[in-house]
Amino acid sequence: MKAVVLDGYSLNPGDLSWKALEDICETVIYDRTSYDTANLELITQRIGDAEIVYTNKTPLPQAVIDAAPKLKFIGVLATGYNVVDIAAAQKRNMTVTNIPTYGTDSVAQMAIALLLEMCHHIGEHNRSVQTGEWEHNVDWCFWNYPLIELAGKTIGIIGFGRIGQTVGRIAQTLGMKVLAFDKYKMLELESDTLKYAALDEIFVAADVISLHCPLFKETEGMINTKNINKMKHGVMIINNSRGGLIVEQDLAQALEIGQVAGAALDVVSTEPIRHDNPLLGAKNCIITPHISWAPKESRQRLLAIAIDNLRHFIDKKPINVVS
Repeated sequence: MKAVVLDGYSLNPGDLSWKALEDICETVIYDRTSYDTANLELITQRIGDAEIVYTNKTPLPQAVIDAAPKLKFIGVLATGYNVVDIAAAQKRNMTVTNIPTYGTDSVAQMAIALLLEMCHHIGEHNRSVQTGEWEHNVDWCFWNYPLIELAGKTIGIIGFGRIGQTVGRIAQTLGMKVLAFDKYKMLELESDTLKYAALDEIFVAADVISLHCPLFKETEGMINTKNINKMKHGVMIINNSRGGLIVEQDLAQALEIGQVAGAALDVVSTEPIRHDNPLLGAKNCIITPHISWAPKESRQRLLAIAIDNLRHFIDKKPINVVS
């Protein structure tokens, strides 16, 4: 069997090993192929006669799938699988798998890190010390931004699956109250400090809103002017889920007028970010380059699950199948 990894660098820039995959089959690994659907010829060429293809963000539309004569297995190196035309794969009786649970702790940790950065602006205050502002200050302490204590405040968590629940547990240890929204409620999780709530209740009551839901038609653009206007003046918004959940121009305008006091984002609508993204340079907006998933421990789990998916497929007992 022959396997091709189309864009392996983000998962493994050199600190992990592909050996377990190479032990199973002949393997060709490309650091990068193309994220552009206008470059399908290169993608098709690299797949060639492979029976197994792994992709993270390289698109596999119908034209590519139809042009891969021996392809039987597509392993998506991520949780989201919208880069694959699932209907086209089904027509060819291909198995498509994803990685559903590898990054729960890492993504939740990053969400809290983004929240704490908005509350304390540690990077900015370190910069001010390093450039001499403290040395030359007449007072024994100073701060360049308002500092925020989280105890007693309410965090609204939209999407209360594994990641949302982990964020909720950490928030509760910080003394916060949790309002959770999810289509599927686990009522046994409710307590004095955690309640399920409707979206509008979260928009009205939350001091912090943290997004942890998939990008579906019903969630696309849910953070928009209409819903922002329902929120508390000075709300803080965190998104390390999917960039398309936010109407970026609407958020930029809300940051400018102070309706939203701060936003901390690890994802944007188009990645890598475009120079004309309205959130670049927006007031009180922190943007990181989609790294919530990227701690080595998390990537090691992802790689192990991806290879285990293939083993189960070979044994005719497929797992984590999305088609």
